[in-house]
Amino acid sequence: MFDPDSAASVERALAEQGEPLLKGGSSYSNIFTGGAAESHFCPASLGWNSVLRAANPIALAFLVLSNAASALRTIVLLVVEVVIAVADMARGLIAGRNLVKELKFVPTRVVISILLRELITIGAELDVSRGLPVVHLNFLGYDEQAHRRGPASRFAHWSLKGIDGCISRVWHAAKRSSRRSYDVWVYSDHGQEEVVPYPVLWGRNLDEAIAEVFEQVTQGARIQPVIGPRGEQSQRARLLGGGAAKNALPVYAPSEARGDGHDVTVASMGPVALVYLRRALPREVRDQVARALVETAKVPLVLAADGDCHVTAWTRAGTFSLPDQRAEVLGGDHPFLTEVTGDLTALCRHPNAGDFVLCGWAKGTQSCSFALENGSHGGPGPEESGAFALLPGDTPLARLGRDFLRPSDLREAAQRLLERKPAKFTTRRRSESPKGRRLRLMTYNVHGCVGMDGKLSPERIARVVAEYAPDVVALQELDVGRSRSGWIDQAQSIARHLEMEFHFHPALSVEEELYGDAILSTRPMRLVRADRLPEPGGLGQLEPRGALWVAVEIDGIEVQIVNTHLGLLPGERRLQAEALLGDDWVGGMAPATPKILCGDFNAIPSSPVYRRLSAQLRDSQTMLEEQRPRKTFFGRYPTARIDHVFVGAGIEVLGVEVPRAHTARVASDHLPLVVDLLISETA
Repeated sequence: MFDPDSAASVERALAEQGEPLLKGGSSYSNIFTGGAAESHFCPASLGWNSVLRAANPIALAFLVLSNAASALRTIVLLVVEVVIAVADMARGLIAGRNLVKELKFVPTRVVISILLRELITIGAELDVSRGLPVVHLNFLGYDEQAHRRGPASRFAHWSLKGIDGCISRVWHAAKRSSRRSYDVWVYSDHGQEEVVPYPVLWGRNLDEAIAEVFEQVTQGARIQPVIGPRGEQSQRARLLGGGAAKNALPVYAPSEARGDGHDVTVASMGPVALVYLRRALPREVRDQVARALVETAKVPLVLAADGDCHVTAWTRAGTFSLPDQRAEVLGGDHPFLTEVTGDLTALCRHPNAGDFVLCGWAKGTQSCSFALENGSHGGPGPEESGAFALLPGDTPLARLGRDFLRPSDLREAAQRLLERKPAKFTTRRRSESPKGRRLRLMTYNVHGCVGMDGKLSPERIARVVAEYAPDVVALQELDVGRSRSGWIDQAQSIARHLEMEFHFHPALSVEEELYGDAILSTRPMRLVRADRLPEPGGLGQLEPRGALWVAVEIDGIEVQIVNTHLGLLPGERRLQAEALLGDDWVGGMAPATPKILCGDFNAIPSSPVYRRLSAQLRDSQTMLEEQRPRKTFFGRYPTARIDHVFVGAGIEVLGVEVPRAHTARVASDHLPLVVDLLISETA
């Protein structure tokens, strides 16, 4: 964050290892650009200065006018935040804090918590409207406030409210985008640990304590502090760029001469410090220095690489070897004991790490930060090493074998979603029924995979299906090889995304173009019949209608499932319903056979067709006394119940759901109907 050249150097080294995640996209307020084509407020490209200088004046004027409401909002929020910041400063002074530092924090919190937050939100909204493949933005307000006032402080939580509002704006902009179908992921890359500053605990800075240790053990070593713990406030405000910001908020430079010849160099940031030695110490002297750092300098945890795969750790409790004695160092109740131990080991063995790695937290010690801050992150503490991720339910995560994510898991999933690796949508787990054979069935008219927003997207339909993890899916209105839908085989495309087997029946066939219904299943199934339904004469040219019958095996029992899509005219529907109830379809099944008739019947519950069907079969939506039947048509604001699942004897309805999530409401003009069924043991 403080050294753009170092950040760029690290990125160049990483670029040799593979394709960057943000390739072709944009990056806001991150230390690294992630290979983004456009980066803003990142150390390697401070501010929007170069972008604004290169912009077309007309386009720039349009940008200002189109975001006039956001600009006004930002001005109002800045005024409000200044008032709050001044009040907070007064409280700080009453509590005995330093006047200069309190004054310095006022513009910092206003710039980071409001101005930078609003600028990157506006930028992200513009980027999704342009259709960039990936947009990554980093909100710093809570982090800044937590460092200053503590993670649980009211001011830190106040900043979260503003961040929530910005996330909402970005989410709505992403869902409105006409260029691309976006996912929105919200995650933190770390937590915040409540800490006491090291200088407050021990009355001196870390570099001074280290100097005393080396004076005692090595009889005089010159200490070079690089980024001292006294100079971290206000640096993030420089992300807005420009000479004025850099001059007003200069980077802290220690008074000592910066050059070669120092025996020890100390680089500290938050709860982690790296100690570099100009010359390697003998093993015995190294151990003496480490023990003195713990006992004299009061550092909670000192680490040093040892051999090929071990790290020696010194704490007040003794000397230990990692990873073998990790519980003695970090505590057996640490929520991420194995992972944090692995990270510490990797850090100590990193070619750019110091000869010693110092941490402000260890088992049984007071958490501290080497900076003047009340909240910290970057060390091994339980709170700072925890985080969260709020992801869509069908995010293509690998099967992990654990109940938490690592950063590499998110990267892998993002690469799959960006189609740089094959994407298979995951589905949420469901508990199995305690007895009997359970089946989750979905019926869904997908409207040719054209949504309420006009977008054609079989992938979006697949994602809606995946979110509810059905065993069997009955789909209506699918295109196969039609010019209007880009010649795609929609049934095959959806089945491939879901890793399901399928059968498709074209009710309409014009040369090579097909249109009809399909059944997809994760269970073994066989095709029994696929045929057109009768059409009444004398009503002119009507759209052909059909039905598809499969037998799905559920734990050794075959369940007969018929999927259909009836006509629009009452006389047409009556004829087709009678055919479905006749001997060639449902009526020909043995009475004890578990049977399901589902699909889009274009018939509301008061219609003659519905009454005829429900006289012979049971409507699953009316079998739950505690649940009112739910409408499925029309799209965003459903007013009619025309999609049904009828079941025969020996089938119990456990639950019914009509998804109303945003994606389900826009993916088609129908909502899916999901029914959980229990097939009787005696079936």
